[in-house]
Amino acid sequence: MGLDKPERSDEGVFLRPVIAIRETMFRKVRLMWTHDFARFVAPARAHPALWRLAVGLVLILAVYALTVAALIAGLAVAAGPDGGSPARFFFGDTPESVLVLLGSFAGMFTGPLLVVRWFHRAAPATLFGARPAATFALAATITALVFLATLLLPAPFDAVRQTPAGTFLLYLAPALAGILLQTGAEELVFRGYLQPQLAARFSSPLVWMLVPALVFGGLHYDPATAGANTPWIVAAAVLFGLVAADLTRVTGGIGAAWGVHFVNNASAILILALEGSLSGLALWRTPFGADDMATLPPMILHDMLVTVIVWLSIRLWLARDGGAARG
Repeated sequence: MGLDKPERSDEGVFLRPVIAIRETMFRKVRLMWTHDFARFVAPARAHPALWRLAVGLVLILAVYALTVAALIAGLAVAAGPDGGSPARFFFGDTPESVLVLLGSFAGMFTGPLLVVRWFHRAAPATLFGARPAATFALAATITALVFLATLLLPAPFDAVRQTPAGTFLLYLAPALAGILLQTGAEELVFRGYLQPQLAARFSSPLVWMLVPALVFGGLHYDPATAGANTPWIVAAAVLFGLVAADLTRVTGGIGAAWGVHFVNNASAILILALEGSLSGLALWRTPFGADDMATLPPMILHDMLVTVIVWLSIRLWLARDGGAARG
């Protein structure tokens, strides 16, 4: 009499594809963690609790709000009782108001540095990551070259001359400093603080890349200004947030994302601005505003394509230069 053969487990057969998919996903997640990004996240691992992240964000917002309130009070005092409302400095329709708006980001820049130092007990420099100056210069240069190349393409409208050359040159240096401050503040909050704090708690890039990008895009939700174009504008901001998050992941710091952000905003504020959208210091402006449904959506799609080209160009250069190992 022969021995009975053990029954085959159907459950094991069905689970094998699931296990294989899970292992593949785990391998891909591990590949997303470059060595530089792991070093960037390391200081955040000392205090990875989500409640601490939430309180930190509230504190950053509080510092930002207090700074803006102090700026408004200072403007009111400087203007005097007959100087009108300080709110006029936040319309962005004059060179002075553009500078005030950009300067109002000082609190957003300072907030993460203070929170990391006093609440997370880490060095503020850890928010900038590895080689911030070098990666900033590299990304800004590549972005500027791509933007210059797009000037060879025909525009679907005739730009309107806005700021005289003499006035533009007078305000150019403080405007560049202001844009550096504004873009640096946003990168410190989203890529310097939020992204590594989430990565310290969650291993999946669906959390530490996608969540900051969605929040960044959500802050561009302004149907009162953009009307039916709001989803397009939010989508473009989310795409930029993903690009910035990936560059942070690859380089282990915010320098590259900051460089792209700086050139992008400098172009949109100083060269060609949307009518009614921080256009007070631009050399040219569009003959339409953010709610124009005929011309703006194709322009946004064009800008999104340029963003992808900029990202690919930087990634290719980093890979060529050995700066994107395992990225």
